[in-house]
Amino acid sequence: MLEKEKKKAEENGETSEAPATAVAVVEREELPKTIVRRLVKDKLSQLSSDSEMSVLRESLQAFSESARIFIHYLSATANDICRESKRQIINAEDVFKALEEIEFPEFAAPLRASLEEYRQKNAEKKSGLAKESNNRKGKRKEPPVAEKADKEDGNEDEEVEDSADD
Repeated sequence: MLEKEKKKAEENGETSEAPATAVAVVEREELPKTIVRRLVKDKLSQLSSDSEMSVLRESLQAFSESARIFIHYLSATANDICRESKRQIINAEDVFKALEEIEFPEFAAPLRASLEEYRQKNAEKKSGLAKESNNRKGKRKEPPVAEKADKEDGNEDEEVEDSADD
């Protein structure tokens, strides 16, 4: 694709690398095609009674570009709301307000539910990791035999050095 852009630029008498740079920037901003395809097909399968529905590549590109533009617009609006509040970090409430401001309030409820589900799963993971690390700490009630011998000999300084090496 990049080669075609270069040839077209050369035919038009352009020697600048700007078109190649623009293409590279757009490619970085594209949503992953497999994810877009899966989302579109999943949604269409929910809405259609046909068992298999095919989607043209151009249609998937249109869905992807539409989603990208929507994300940019929503981000810019949330950023404006954040700046009006004299903050530099966008939070979830800014996004919810932005959805209402750009006239998509029907997205707020499902998004809130999804966010709450994500927070619960994240909290469960954190509590599971905390319990696991506490269990690891709790298992070592007695110092190893070498440490016992050092303490009995009064060589506690060596113990500090040994543990620092681990």
